[in-house]
Amino acid sequence: MPEFLDLFSKTHKAVRALSDSAMRDHGLHEGQNVLLAALWADDGATPGEIAAQVRVTTPTVVKMATRMTAAGLLTRRRDDKDNRLVRLWLTDAGRALQEPVEAERRELEAKLTASLTEPQRDQLQALLAQVHSSASELLAEPRKLG
Repeated sequence: MPEFLDLFSKTHKAVRALSDSAMRDHGLHEGQNVLLAALWADDGATPGEIAAQVRVTTPTVVKMATRMTAAGLLTRRRDDKDNRLVRLWLTDAGRALQEPVEAERRELEAKLTASLTEPQRDQLQALLAQVHSSASELLAEPRKLG
């Protein structure tokens, strides 16, 4: 496996495991904080809108929303103008998680980057943004066969 992809994959898995563990302390399952973050930014979004934003399938968002509805974190309501659409809305419990979840993520980020200087953190952020941009462009291209 190429060196960058190997290290990036290992790093992603370790950071994801740490993040998921931290989110479990708030009663959240894997990835639910991402759906909450999307709704904190745009409460009332449709599952399709959220799926496109976070690059997962709509059924993945629907399944997660079902579990989160049962946990009392969000509700589903039909769109006022287009009854075919369902929108996801935060409950008070879902909104109340924003501050503690964001604080937990800030703390984890600080721990992960504690050995870096401020310029190194800035450079790492900029470089990761460039890699993300390249990956997003590649995802937007039609897949070439053979």
